[in-house]
Amino acid sequence: MIDIHLARENPGAVKTALGRRGVEPSEVDRLLEADDRRREHMTRRDELRARIKDLSRQVGEARRGGDTARAAELAEQSRALGDEEKAANDVAEAAHAEVRERLLWLPNLPSEDAPDGAGPEDNVMVRRWPSEERSYAEHQRVPHWEVGKELAILDLERGAKLSGSMFPLYRGAGARLLRALTTFALERHTEPSGEGSFDEAFEEVRPPTLVRTETMVSTGHLPKFSDEAYHVERDDLWAIPTAEVPLTSMYRDEILDEAALPLRLTAFTACYRREAGAAGRDTRGVLRVHEFDKVELFVYATASQAPGLHAEMLRRAEEIVEAVGLEYRVLDLCAGDLGTASARTFDIEVYAPGCDMWLEVSSVSWCTDYQARRANIRYRRSEGGQPVAVHTLNGSALAWGRLWAALVESGRQEDGSVVLPEVLAPYLGGRTVIGVPSGRGE
Repeated sequence: MIDIHLARENPGAVKTALGRRGVEPSEVDRLLEADDRRREHMTRRDELRARIKDLSRQVGEARRGGDTARAAELAEQSRALGDEEKAANDVAEAAHAEVRERLLWLPNLPSEDAPDGAGPEDNVMVRRWPSEERSYAEHQRVPHWEVGKELAILDLERGAKLSGSMFPLYRGAGARLLRALTTFALERHTEPSGEGSFDEAFEEVRPPTLVRTETMVSTGHLPKFSDEAYHVERDDLWAIPTAEVPLTSMYRDEILDEAALPLRLTAFTACYRREAGAAGRDTRGVLRVHEFDKVELFVYATASQAPGLHAEMLRRAEEIVEAVGLEYRVLDLCAGDLGTASARTFDIEVYAPGCDMWLEVSSVSWCTDYQARRANIRYRRSEGGQPVAVHTLNGSALAWGRLWAALVESGRQEDGSVVLPEVLAPYLGGRTVIGVPSGRGE
């Protein structure tokens, strides 16, 4: 959540910043009105408590002095003030709940460096790889859902039979390709001297995929996006939409030492989202699904460390796309297209020639102290003083469904087989060709 002190001290700047995200100034006004009401009645409550405490002292003195009439009079005054104190406390608590609720619904302040804009059409392409647009042969212009069926590596019909539409079922080499991508990425991130260009390793974590409500609240996924999440009502647990959710709350309500920062984590999990999508081609195949696998990067950092880490995480994701040879572009998301918790986000989109679409496979976001305030995660500065909120960063490196689709389409050969990147050979038993099956069980 945003800093209420900043909203109090500089409401104009907060309104301007949130206005870039389409938030009406009246939302900030209502927040501050509730905050004023809370502080006013908290002050009134505390004053009344002090007077009641003093009256209790006077009642005791009167009783010890044998002045029962005075003691009774003072006790009656104390009871009357007690009713006022309770009323003031009730108003203060209601106002406090309103302030928290309004803060939970407000998005993060966008970075000054984020481009202006209202939606995806205003995002800025900052680079592409390779620099020259590629050309694709006709045999690469077959969509992955057709290729997957021909090669018996994607069975959408049986996936739907098991769980409903938009739950894909991968088979044989298709399933192994997902596993290979996961292992390849985790080794890249957890080995400091791997083939990538980075010295620092990320600690691998395997978090739970069902989490408590407060864990979802900490990242900003609740309360705003409850309709897009899967909720196990009997146990009041939520299926995670991304490993960012449990990783953010690993240190909830804790104080870290500055010397431990930055704290780098990576995790592979299944992810679950109630993707509504739009009727038409973006719901075909594995372009928009309810369950998918993803390797996540997550970092706790100080404010000064965060910009460099943001760039590193983005580059890590790019290096994986380059390693598997896919054409991609990097987009700087405009203020109006940022996720709720993000102050700055870069998306990576790969080109899928069979779909003739750019597919998002990674979002790398800097959330400043927005999530840490919700989760109450702070660090103790080496020079002393009060603990301050950490900054959090997260990024997919990478999400596999759409990358799988782009690999299958880009690697398709004239004979219908698919050639996969050589870098994945160690994870595919040394084989990088998915051949056309001579027959398959139906």
